[in-house]
Amino acid sequence: MKKKILIIIIIAVLAYGVHWLFSVFDTSIDSLPKGDLISEVQSPNATYTIKAYISSGGSTTANAIRGELNFNNTRNKPKNIYWNYREDKAVIKWVDNDTVIINGHELDVLDERFDFRKNN
Repeated sequence: MKKKILIIIIIAVLAYGVHWLFSVFDTSIDSLPKGDLISEVQSPNATYTIKAYISSGGSTTANAIRGELNFNNTRNKPKNIYWNYREDKAVIKWVDNDTVIINGHELDVLDERFDFRKNN
């Protein structure tokens, strides 16, 4: 009986360790810090809203901007489409109903994302 309990504890610790490693090293644009809302701009046809958040880097790193695409007319969950380091503001301009420029980076909101970690 003690051997079974020990095996269960070892398996649980290993499973937690694997989960922790994946969460620590997750560099997906979908797992970014929330940040504080600094602006939001609706698309010309009001289908989408881009919400921009500033993520404070604290005293050791610079701020970053996260751009989140929100779907106004559907129940689709918001998705991150923009992440850039060393920025303090978000200048958002819609080109047309599906294309936006965020801080100089033009994106088709349905198909493209900008992530400074991958676009260098």
